[in-house]
Amino acid sequence: MSAPDPRYEDLLSLVRRQSDRWGDRTFMTFGDGESMSFSDLERRIAGFRRHLLDLGIAPGDRVALMLKNSLFYPVAWLGILSAGAVAVPMNSRLGELDARFVLQHSGAVGLVVDDRTQDVARAAAPADVRAVVVARSGEPMQELATDEDVAAPLLRGDSLANIQYTSGTTGFPKGCLLRHLYWQRMGTAASAAMGITENDTLITSQPHSYVDPQWNAVAALQRGAHLVLLDSFHPTTFMRDVARFEVTLFYCLGVMPTLLLKQPATAHDRNNSLTRVFCSAIPAEQHAVIEQRWGAPWFEIFGMTETGVNVGVAAGDHDRFVGTGCIGRALPHNEVAVVDEQDRPVPPGAIGEMVLRGLGMMDGYHNDREATTAFFRGGWAHTGDLVESDEDGYIYYRGRRKEMIRRAGENIAPIEIEAALASHHDVIECAVVPVPDPDLGEEIKAYVVASSPVEATVLGDYLRSKIAIFKVPRYWEFRASLPHTPSEKVAKHQLLSEDPLAHATDIKAATS
Repeated sequence: MSAPDPRYEDLLSLVRRQSDRWGDRTFMTFGDGESMSFSDLERRIAGFRRHLLDLGIAPGDRVALMLKNSLFYPVAWLGILSAGAVAVPMNSRLGELDARFVLQHSGAVGLVVDDRTQDVARAAAPADVRAVVVARSGEPMQELATDEDVAAPLLRGDSLANIQYTSGTTGFPKGCLLRHLYWQRMGTAASAAMGITENDTLITSQPHSYVDPQWNAVAALQRGAHLVLLDSFHPTTFMRDVARFEVTLFYCLGVMPTLLLKQPATAHDRNNSLTRVFCSAIPAEQHAVIEQRWGAPWFEIFGMTETGVNVGVAAGDHDRFVGTGCIGRALPHNEVAVVDEQDRPVPPGAIGEMVLRGLGMMDGYHNDREATTAFFRGGWAHTGDLVESDEDGYIYYRGRRKEMIRRAGENIAPIEIEAALASHHDVIECAVVPVPDPDLGEEIKAYVVASSPVEATVLGDYLRSKIAIFKVPRYWEFRASLPHTPSEKVAKHQLLSEDPLAHATDIKAATS
């Protein structure tokens, strides 16, 4: 019997169908070893739905989740959807003010928290939040949801599932409207691009409030795969967990392999079950080293919360694109174009903004028609990412439009400097930003987290051997850590809001 068309199937129907098919087969395991089967998932979702309806949650209500990672998170997320309500995932690290913005902007009337987040969440909650569910960390799953079932409201593939807030790097966060069919298409596209089957074990370590663990869960549901959920990303133990759980594939962001490479080599680096890894923004200079270290091919894949998964390197193209910065070609469900600032197509080899159109995208931004219109202008989704294409339609990533540095008439992509800087053995993490300059328009500043004391002039000399001299940062600042967005990218907007020269070392002055 063929699977229902994901354009019409809601996620509760997917859960029920896969529970019938896979039953007691393990669906998800937490990092502490606790597991639940496909049938456990269906039963616990039913119990949580009953709990929400008893609290007065009605179809269409917004229910926010502010939780640390646990097996309870996917139960709560899908339980909210099964009640006909709309989930509003929130970063568990939010403070009172930014949590209040999300709660008020989304119109949340329900709140699901745990004992580590409830104080901030309760302080941020508007007075009209009428239902609060508190999960206790460390309690068995059976105590968090009962077996009592209640009929679910009528759901469809086009029912609204999430108001998914972006990181808010250029202003207040925007809430992406994601329907059940968005998740179905996202899971289907990711599974096809990654070749996920029932024989695979996946692992995810990002906060479950972020889109990646959610589509991982949907893809695992669709394919009958096993998904391991960690409490967070720990560079010192992540690859040990990959080996311990016999993980066959995973998805990660570019900052993760950089941090993993800084860890001492161990026996489990090659004593693993990995067959492939998918990553957004693989550090080009480190690509071959990464593959050699862990003994598996790494593939570029690109997507956004707003657009789903869109571009990737196919298995047959892997070898020729290692270390090139190529992110592949458009996946079959959508198409890609490269345009200039007037949305005119640019020729192959010219840098422009990547725009997308096709299936599996958000419906728009919640209560923000102007931003929605701007994002989808001309019928294309405007990613804000600068790329160039070749004659065969392969895409090469060149940076973010709003991050480009204009120094003395030269356009400089911070990502290129960051990749070169990250290859230095003392650099754990780095970020490059512009600094206003009266003579050159903009100068370049590097923020660096180092594993041991290192001079800015030493790193400057190192970069001169790797990149053009006009791309070498003039200003340097060393920190114990850098701020991050919920998607574990460096929160450059926070760095840009500071006085750029207050704690900076000027290597031009130091060498003059």
